[in-house]
Amino acid sequence: MLTRKIADSTVRRLAIYLRFLEEFERQGADTLSSEALAARAGTTSAQVRKDLSFFGSFGKRGLGYDVHALARQLRNILGLTRRYRVLLVGAGRLAGALTQYAEFGARGFDIVVVVDKDPAKIGMRWAELVIADVTDLENIVKRARIDIAILVTPAAPAQALVDRLVAAGVTAMLNFAPVQLHVPAGVDVKNVNLAVELETLSYAIQHRGSS
Repeated sequence: MLTRKIADSTVRRLAIYLRFLEEFERQGADTLSSEALAARAGTTSAQVRKDLSFFGSFGKRGLGYDVHALARQLRNILGLTRRYRVLLVGAGRLAGALTQYAEFGARGFDIVVVVDKDPAKIGMRWAELVIADVTDLENIVKRARIDIAILVTPAAPAQALVDRLVAAGVTAMLNFAPVQLHVPAGVDVKNVNLAVELETLSYAIQHRGSS
């Protein structure tokens, strides 16, 4: 068991390494070097070795990493050996796109419920999902045994919804709402701010070739 907190940046790189390892698996590769993995992940071989060292000893000097074994170990580290039941809060266009994103299911994340407050949307069918009434949120969380909630709402109602989710026992959330959420200790929220990501691209374009 880990005795220290691992930085989010390290965890994100592990997820990136896993995707490239799976790509190497599909290509029939059995081993690869830290240099090859680093080149694909856009980092350095030293960073790859450091990231992996938090979780044990991997690979052999001069032989590299066993692709299949390392991919399996990273799935274990990232908790991808089980399935997660996901609640989608909000039934707008982005939410609709998320329900059709096949990669979620492929990685073990099953969207099992969608809720909204709009009477015109409640009862609508999205493929196998039927949009439920957000006023029944607490009962839905318990009945559907929700592990993770994804918020795709405007900023204004997001905090109140998060408070209700926390009270209902949800401790992991992905937030697309453009607002900083406040949660108690023991609850994890990851923010996805598309505007910020676009602004970082704008910066890259603005300063391209200036260094």
